[in-house]
Amino acid sequence: MTLKPKSKTVELSSVGTILLERSRKAKRISVSIRPFKGVRVAVPLGISFAKAQMFAQSKASWINKHLGKMEQLELKARALSNACPIDRSDARKVLIDRLNLLAKKYGFAYNRVFIRNQKTRWGSCSTKNNINLNVNLVRLPDELIDYTILHELVHTRVKNHSQRFWDQLDLLLGDAKKIDKKLSAYEFLLI
Repeated sequence: MTLKPKSKTVELSSVGTILLERSRKAKRISVSIRPFKGVRVAVPLGISFAKAQMFAQSKASWINKHLGKMEQLELKARALSNACPIDRSDARKVLIDRLNLLAKKYGFAYNRVFIRNQKTRWGSCSTKNNINLNVNLVRLPDELIDYTILHELVHTRVKNHSQRFWDQLDLLLGDAKKIDKKLSAYEFLLI
């Protein structure tokens, strides 16, 4: 029995290079475009790469439209990174001070905090209540910094994104999902 490859890079005539990637989670073929990562096509287990490539070709105009937007985001991110380097010790102090203030104000407890340059997340909370915060948070508006910190603090009590989690976050912030959408506009800073 031969194993099927997990991924394959192909050229689409009107788009350029794309990554076809087998996914256990995918229920259907889907196309995504991420800054600095390019075009990814998620391929469900029962679908051939050839069929996924044909699907991607049929979405060429959509892909090209969004690739243009991604190029603009990439340029902004590079310019911001070069023009405004982050002093890690200053960022660490700002984020930890804010974390401590919000934890005390709302009665949360956490174990340890780590400030990292994460490529895909603004923050996370481990099962041991260790909180990781992305150093790039200091580039965001205060409302989004507080949202991210409170999001992770709520995870010290609710370890998933169930309705109970969102209800608790809403008690602290109002419409948390609306703020979450605002945060997604800054994903280009996750570089």
